[in-house]
Amino acid sequence: MPDLLEVATEPTRRALLRLLAAGEKTVTELSANFPVSRSAISQHLLLLSDVGLVSARKDGRNRYYGLDSSGMVRLREQFDSFWTNELDLLVADAGRLRPPSRQGKN
Repeated sequence: MPDLLEVATEPTRRALLRLLAAGEKTVTELSANFPVSRSAISQHLLLLSDVGLVSARKDGRNRYYGLDSSGMVRLREQFDSFWTNELDLLVADAGRLRPPSRQGKN
């Protein structure tokens, strides 16, 4: 299965997620915002669906895509975990770079 963060951070897919945050849209509505074909947008949506970030529902001839709330929660948790780990590493690095204190010298 593809990595959730990797899938979500690709620029076109990130833009699709932003557009879907406003509500459900069809591939045609979404593709109007990009210089690529509807087929290319469909492929991006399929990948977003595969990792659980979007879901689709069929209504007549149209398929409507929307954000999957549980997938978005998982994405948020991964971002939070990533930044927590990165900040912990930064603090540890800063501690190693700190010059020794000059105790007892005035």
